[in-house]
Amino acid sequence: MFKILHLDVNHPLLINQLTNAGFTNDEDYTSSKEDVIKKINLYDGIVIRSRFSIDQEFIKKASRLKFIARVGAGLENIDCDFASSKNIALIAAPEGNRNAVGEHSLAMLLSLFNKLNKADKEVKEGTWLREENRGLELDGNTIGLIGYGNMGKSFAKKLRGFDVKVLCYDIKPNVGDENATQVSLKKLQEEATIVSLHTPETPLTKKMIHTEFIRKFKNNIWLVNTARGSAVVTNDLVLALKEGKIKGAGLDVLEYENSSFENLFTSNDLPHAFEYLIRSDNVILTPHIAGWTIESKEKLAQTIVDKIIKNNYM
Repeated sequence: MFKILHLDVNHPLLINQLTNAGFTNDEDYTSSKEDVIKKINLYDGIVIRSRFSIDQEFIKKASRLKFIARVGAGLENIDCDFASSKNIALIAAPEGNRNAVGEHSLAMLLSLFNKLNKADKEVKEGTWLREENRGLELDGNTIGLIGYGNMGKSFAKKLRGFDVKVLCYDIKPNVGDENATQVSLKKLQEEATIVSLHTPETPLTKKMIHTEFIRKFKNNIWLVNTARGSAVVTNDLVLALKEGKIKGAGLDVLEYENSSFENLFTSNDLPHAFEYLIRSDNVILTPHIAGWTIESKEKLAQTIVDKIIKNNYM
């Protein structure tokens, strides 16, 4: 009997299809991590989103574990090296929400260029300003994608209908395709007028966007981040916005997410950089929803099911 423990609520097809395939599925969406650890030795597989981290202590207790499946694009909440050393397979589902992320990235960029959020707010408040809300056109820009995996490729595909030049930089070689030309980071910084981040969270990408990095761009740029909040040093972003080196930013993720984000709004000590962002007309913020569509919820679950069944863990 192959037993799977589900630690987050997902689309019901995930459990339904795994059950039909012969797996035994237990659900525990409320127990503490400590209580889950006490029983994890009873399970052959885990399905999780981001409820808590899967660290060495957890993995050491999971003596039967064959796989850890995360219903999401990345695996940063899992100690991947230690899991692999225990011959535990790691399963993610970037194919499931890449389309959603591509669409959201484009939506943020077009909203920034056309001042949609600002204009919408003003009209609803009874203010009719046309010249002040004159927009920009995307055509003619050079868009630099940092990270060219599932998410970057999806965004590049969405850009095919525009008369833009698309460049990509990635640490992996030969990832460019018909939608983006792979270049060095130096060349991307020389040519890009728009920069969009599509990187996972790794030691290389944490705090990657800082003042020195930003100032290496030849042009003043627009920034879109639908990847990970840890990639951008918020204080340095705000400095660049104030200087005009960054013309505007679309941020679906923030470095503050690692703390209790909601408490920021009830605190009397709001971070100055965050306060600047929420008051800026040239900044659009969304609550980490780029890959969070009705369709992606189903696609993510289906991707996980397909990978579990394909690998025939039973």
